[in-house]
Amino acid sequence: MALAAVMLPVGFVSAQVVPGAQPELQKLMNIDATDTSTRLALMDDMLNKQDIQSNLLLFNSLYGETIRLEMIQFKSDKTVAVPGYQFTSRKLDRATRHPAVVMVHGGFHDHLDTYFFGPIAQAVEAGYVVLFPEYRGSSGYGEVHLENSYGTTDVADVLSGADYLSGLSFVDANRLGIIGHSRGGMVTLLAIERAPKKFRVAVEIAGLADFVAYMSYKPEYRRLEVAKEATFGGKMPNEKLQPYMDISPVNHVADIQIPLLVLANSFDKTVPYALHSGRLIELLKAYNKTFDSHLYTDAAGAHMFPFANTEEGLDVWQRTFAWVGKYLKP
Repeated sequence: MALAAVMLPVGFVSAQVVPGAQPELQKLMNIDATDTSTRLALMDDMLNKQDIQSNLLLFNSLYGETIRLEMIQFKSDKTVAVPGYQFTSRKLDRATRHPAVVMVHGGFHDHLDTYFFGPIAQAVEAGYVVLFPEYRGSSGYGEVHLENSYGTTDVADVLSGADYLSGLSFVDANRLGIIGHSRGGMVTLLAIERAPKKFRVAVEIAGLADFVAYMSYKPEYRRLEVAKEATFGGKMPNEKLQPYMDISPVNHVADIQIPLLVLANSFDKTVPYALHSGRLIELLKAYNKTFDSHLYTDAAGAHMFPFANTEEGLDVWQRTFAWVGKYLKP
């Protein structure tokens, strides 16, 4: 018996399955799991998502009349969509090009939080377009995005964010700056070392400059969690030193080609000045780089001193935007 011919619509192209060409399937948590550890992980993810939403609502309630907040996703590493937030003045003339800054948060798994509201608002009011990228490792965007990779995917995502900014019709790609605190300071340094001409100016505030040193004084649970990242393959620095050196900004200071401002606190119990910013400053001097620095003496707030309502906290952002403005001229 003859088989009936299957009639396909004009223009229809059948899909061809190429053996071995399909991406590996992701293994995600079972949302119906009943074991305690999985339920706690799911609850933590939910709380982080709610925290982000509440922060967005709060920002809009405080600044919404003058600042436009847009939730975006930009491409990174060809197949990754990175969430982030774009801030612009509601009076921004989009027919002309403006300078822009990338603001990079710190934390092991942090995300947009209230302490960054003030600096973001200051930047927008000064005339900048602001991008706040939630690079891979940031919490509140699902378990896949939460996967950490110090000095690798975080830097790639921030550099891709800069490319996204450069592609906006109202941004001047020749006037990009980058500002980072803590881990964000480390990402800032690595970004300007790996892409020396992408930005015109940078500010590093209490950043991790030596990741080998960082791994020497952190508690064991943190060291173990970091070592599990793909970059390190479960190995500590004494077992696999090179990848830890590769992501240590102090080892690549020679590659910096743009003006850099370094701000730090002598009373920093998270990123000790003597191990990080202090050594970075000495290397900047040795390599004769264009830079400026300021060390605050025992500023209140310790590692989080830039966000305190103190004389030092206010001075941090005054110095930051004076330095950035000197080169980006908003």
